[in-house]
Amino acid sequence: MSSPPLPGVLGDIAPILDHWGYWAVGGVIFVEDFGVPAPGETILIAAAVYAGAGQLNIFAVIAIGVFAAVLGDNVGYLIGRTGGHALVQRYGKYVFLPPERYEKAEKFFTRHGGKVVTVARFIEGLRQLNGIIAGAAEMPWPRFVAFNTLGALLWVGLWAGVGYYAGDHITTIYTEVNRYSTYVLIALGVLVVAFVVRAVVRRRRRTAD
Repeated sequence: MSSPPLPGVLGDIAPILDHWGYWAVGGVIFVEDFGVPAPGETILIAAAVYAGAGQLNIFAVIAIGVFAAVLGDNVGYLIGRTGGHALVQRYGKYVFLPPERYEKAEKFFTRHGGKVVTVARFIEGLRQLNGIIAGAAEMPWPRFVAFNTLGALLWVGLWAGVGYYAGDHITTIYTEVNRYSTYVLIALGVLVVAFVVRAVVRRRRRTAD
């Protein structure tokens, strides 16, 4: 059975998937999740399309994707926990992150860390640094594992489902996603700003009271 045609960047990663199969899925997602720039989301969708065409097993793709995502983020957590805090304390002032600002960030992450860890899985950039930030902020490891696993399950389930059920329509879906991705990013940015403004307003009200 021949491999299904893949559009755009999905097609660029097809040779790696053809050669390495499940190893490619696990390896790419694993290294992406502790900061290495790798196309984890892309290879997950491509592997799911292959599964829909009978080239791979969708349950194996999902299991490997979740395992690799959780393991990679835990490596990132270890990096952040063992070196992140000291690095910020020493060099943070050079990137506009002095100790007092970092302490506020730590408190925010401690309070909202679970939601941040889960949602960050779906945001490019945050997905790669999620574990490192959680470790540097000294988020309790059991709490991190719980929310990180939840995020991994939701993320893998979503994109594996999209790829698996897209089938021959993957080119059309890919085109539409690219067309509206800018609007989605703008919407996410607005939501983040709204969340920050809401937090600032609540803090000022508590201070006034």
